[in-house]
Amino acid sequence: MKVVLTKDVKDLGGAGQVKDVSDGYARNYLIPRRLAVPATASALKQVEAREQASARRQSQEEREAQKVAERLQDQPIRIFPKVGEQGRLYGSVTAADVAEALSRELKQAVDKRKIELHEPIRMLGEYKVPYRITRNVTATITVQIEREPSKERP
Repeated sequence: MKVVLTKDVKDLGGAGQVKDVSDGYARNYLIPRRLAVPATASALKQVEAREQASARRQSQEEREAQKVAERLQDQPIRIFPKVGEQGRLYGSVTAADVAEALSRELKQAVDKRKIELHEPIRMLGEYKVPYRITRNVTATITVQIEREPSKERP
């Protein structure tokens, strides 16, 4: 019997999927617990409409992410940590620091787990850091670690 899952079912599939299961499993377990409905023409049409809406939403998100990626690749992100006399940092610049600077630049929250910095930055200089915007869009941003400009006192 073909059924449309209404909720995620362990070892069977996720909500919205059409599955072929045994008649007894469908009638005695899935349908009474409202985990699935029979795969009628209207149920299949609803599944298809949901999938199309999801595809449209995902393509829109991909386009927006691509615009953000292009903007980020054009201009570097500057970070001014505390620096010692030899040009070494007091500590290091981590993915959280890069995410914070990127959040200020984009004026929206950036999750530090999307910054793919394999090891903390410990020296001044320019670094290329991958930023995974969505599952399919990754931007390589330029992060410049610089000494803070000195403030002259009058």
